Amino acid sequence: MQDELTALIAADLGITELPLDEQKTLISQFGEVALKAATLSVIGKLAEDKREEFAALAQAGDATALKAFLDAHVPGHEDIVKAAVAEEVTKFKAFQAA
Repeated sequence: MQDELTALIAADLGITELPLDEQKTLISQFGEVALKAATLSVIGKLAEDKREEFAALAQAGDATALKAFLDAHVPGHEDIVKAAVAEEVTKFKAFQAA
């Protein structure tokens, strides 16, 4: 399943012609960048007085509590994350084409 997921992501990013090890490295690096972009997008929509609580929940690593917090304080956070990741994919593809 991991190989299938890697292949799908590699195809989406347009890096299928690269050796598998390079694909995995780029996907890992892209994932970090996309996660940061998504987090910043969500934080940007979060009320300033809730950001410390968000940071504490994120630091604790409790995904269920973090989702409940975001559900309550950032309506549509899933769509915000999807849009941020899609934008990073677009930027990545544009960088490759340059």
